[in-house]
Amino acid sequence: MKGLVYKSTGSWYILRDPSGRSWNARTKGVLKLEDITSTNPVAVGDWVDFEIESDAQNTALIDQILPRHNYINRQSPRHKHQHHIVAANLDQTVLVVTIREPRTSQGFIDRFLVAAEMYHVKPVLVFNKSDLYRAKDLQLFEALRDMYQPLGYPVLLVSAEKQEGLAELNTVLKDKTTLLSGHSGVGKSSLLNVLFPGMNRKTQDVSGWSGKGQHTTTFAEMFDLPQGGKIIDTPGMREFGIVDLSKQELSHYFPEMKNRIQNCQFNNCLHSNEPGCAIKDAVNQGLIHEDRYVSYRTILDSFEEESY
Repeated sequence: MKGLVYKSTGSWYILRDPSGRSWNARTKGVLKLEDITSTNPVAVGDWVDFEIESDAQNTALIDQILPRHNYINRQSPRHKHQHHIVAANLDQTVLVVTIREPRTSQGFIDRFLVAAEMYHVKPVLVFNKSDLYRAKDLQLFEALRDMYQPLGYPVLLVSAEKQEGLAELNTVLKDKTTLLSGHSGVGKSSLLNVLFPGMNRKTQDVSGWSGKGQHTTTFAEMFDLPQGGKIIDTPGMREFGIVDLSKQELSHYFPEMKNRIQNCQFNNCLHSNEPGCAIKDAVNQGLIHEDRYVSYRTILDSFEEESY
């Protein structure tokens, strides 16, 4: 029987079959996918084949993970050299960020965008908590919007607290399977409570002494949107570790660099200190935003010599 994974709790999964019935399932033995080694072989959004273990108790055994059309992978938060599949079979991913309380770093945004480009998942940037923004915060938002939108990344400004900007967000979400991501404290749970009236998703205020959020979501879980589509909520992340990427490949996932790489003097140019670099020339001419180039160099410098 075929089922869709709606929730993962590490060792148990909640599936829904085509009739809409839910099953509590676990894997039958060790499941492996070719070319993917991860801490969680079954991810929310996966289609699986399963067999009924107990009809009376609604339990099942997962036999096989069906082929994915995409997924998003990150460095395991507990094991540096292992992978963690965030979600599978996505139409897009919404990254919820904030200018203040807490402020999302551009480095976090750019690492996430690189991962979305790698795994062919369309990203959308949603700046939440606009009700807290002062004049200088709005100026920073506008600068970031003007940097990201020309690269093909939609940018929305919303307030879950004041319920502003949500009509546009609902349009983006309609009839699509969307991964909802962000670091702790950006208001993902508050947004979900507005999108799903009556959900009462647990929320917490930002920690005053650190200015950082606290985790309120423990496991990834998928919900059916009232207007059509699905949204996958994930635990808040303190950082986003990129996997399966070498230094030579990194620039291919910066859209503004991708089409200029072939103009570099050297085929293995890392766009760092090499002569005849088309990327550095484009930065100097203002064709590539300097802040994006700084992000590229920061990610590049964080890589170990070997590929992940």
